[in-house]
Amino acid sequence: MDIQDNKSTLEVAPRNAEKIKKIWKIAAILLIVTLIEYVFAFNMERGILLYSIFIGLTLVKAGYIMMEFMHLRDEAKVLVWSIMLPLIFLIWLVIALLREGTDIFLLRW
Repeated sequence: MDIQDNKSTLEVAPRNAEKIKKIWKIAAILLIVTLIEYVFAFNMERGILLYSIFIGLTLVKAGYIMMEFMHLRDEAKVLVWSIMLPLIFLIWLVIALLREGTDIFLLRW
């Protein structure tokens, strides 16, 4: 079989400008949220407020990524909350355990 015969069967789909524009929009939104985190990281004093802001912005980014890339925006809201609510409780658990561990450590000394 000749190589030129295979070339004639190759079809290239045209670019979808709308999809490319949507991907750039998503990237810009995630970049803006990341830049906000970056500004807070170098301009705020370390403490519970800064960590709370980081956790909140991380949840915003995680939710936005889930909505866009996992196509959950078009799904039922119950499905979205069944994914986000356990994540929120898990983050709360980690914060509570860190806080309790710190308090117990301080009581021992």
